[in-house]
Amino acid sequence: MKKIYLLSAFMGLAFISCKKQLEEKPYSILTNTNFYQTATDAQAAINGALSQLQPQAYYQRTVYIMGELSADCLMPLLTQNQERIDMFKFTYGPNNIEINNWWQNSYKLISRANDIITNVPQISMDVSARNNIIGNALFLRGMAYFDLVKAFGDVPLITTPISGISDPDLLPTRTIASKVYEQVIADLKAAETNCFTEDKITSANKGMISSGAASAMLARVYLQRASTAFADPSDNQNALAQCNKVIASNTYKLMTDYTDVFNWDKKYFPTQTENIFSVQFGNNASSTTQNITIRMFSPSGLGGSGSFTANPYFFSNGYFGPDKRKAWNLADKVGAATVTPYIYKYRDAQWVAGSNNSRMNWIVLRYADVLMMQSEAMNNINPNDPNKFNGLNAVRDRAGMNAYHLDLVNTPTSSAFIDTLVKDRARELCVEGHRRWDLIRLKRLQQVVKIANGVTVTDDQLLLPLPQAEMDANTNLKQNKGY
Repeated sequence: MKKIYLLSAFMGLAFISCKKQLEEKPYSILTNTNFYQTATDAQAAINGALSQLQPQAYYQRTVYIMGELSADCLMPLLTQNQERIDMFKFTYGPNNIEINNWWQNSYKLISRANDIITNVPQISMDVSARNNIIGNALFLRGMAYFDLVKAFGDVPLITTPISGISDPDLLPTRTIASKVYEQVIADLKAAETNCFTEDKITSANKGMISSGAASAMLARVYLQRASTAFADPSDNQNALAQCNKVIASNTYKLMTDYTDVFNWDKKYFPTQTENIFSVQFGNNASSTTQNITIRMFSPSGLGGSGSFTANPYFFSNGYFGPDKRKAWNLADKVGAATVTPYIYKYRDAQWVAGSNNSRMNWIVLRYADVLMMQSEAMNNINPNDPNKFNGLNAVRDRAGMNAYHLDLVNTPTSSAFIDTLVKDRARELCVEGHRRWDLIRLKRLQQVVKIANGVTVTDDQLLLPLPQAEMDANTNLKQNKGY
């Protein structure tokens, strides 16, 4: 944008010799100096930041390539797209296209958020509406940095717009991960304070982020940091407090029927009580962005490309007993024909077979996850607390697993609890983008991947390599160990 603006100004010099008093105003070019003027501008800016989540190379497809392929629930078609195969087999390197996508789109989101956080406070408009927009931007920046620090460890921390070629953040060094986490937590706390509560989000602003979403994301961040070498002693207690805050608000609750979580006729609160934050997509008849995910997961017999399939190990071993979720989440039939097991949980009655587009939202946070995080935090704080099973058992009950409640008799140790939690999170949240990060946090990634996929994972591979394109462009960046 800046280059276009400068070029326009330069071209205007050609007319000075004819009309020295002519003042060129670039009305058709938006910059920070002429855009952030009104409440309409502020809303357009946050809409633009939210839309940055929608590309296929970000929260439409790359999110599950990053979060699911290097685990035990999802696998790629093994005859094409080497970058996906490498994620599955842990043979990825700095030139992996999808790793580059994750890095670049995260920083694009951060850039948009930084512009809003810097420029919207100066706009004269309704204070609560302005604070809500700033809070949304803070959430998005915090989430993007959380995604980056989980994936890469130390990353450049940039919290203001780049001012020009002399800006030191143009070619930044890496900031230690503990400092990045501190920024993530600060951003999310501010978002929690400034974002509207769920009931205050109007029909005109569907899809914006609530204060409850910030609380839930904070719980996730605290739990993840608690598993690191630089954990704060209060991380688990803080995670529990955030979960309890979301639960005590009585705003969100489990949908009675698990399948309604993925019913796109019930996208929005208060009809949808479980999904706390989702990336929004439109439908085939609208001008908004649609989602390619259903085509990616559906086999050819259903009009899809079958680019990703269910992991055979998970299909055979993931569920047991009367669990209702397997029949919704996974399938190996198209009509009477048996096919390679596939991910069936994302369906859309309005999806046109063979098309790239559906109206499904990508769910980032939901209430079932909060209940399971509550159980996890309680186990970390006091393994002998019998109440730590309440959240897990509530999620099991909804799945028809009432006869399989957990307690200190059948799950007597902290380690046994973690083993069960690993499996329960897969059953409930399979292919929602969390699996790699869950397994790393719970110290089970290497064990699970060896059993499910026969792949040996080194400690170095718990972090991803920095993209080679970024290393080439910025010699101040240093590569992660092992790459």
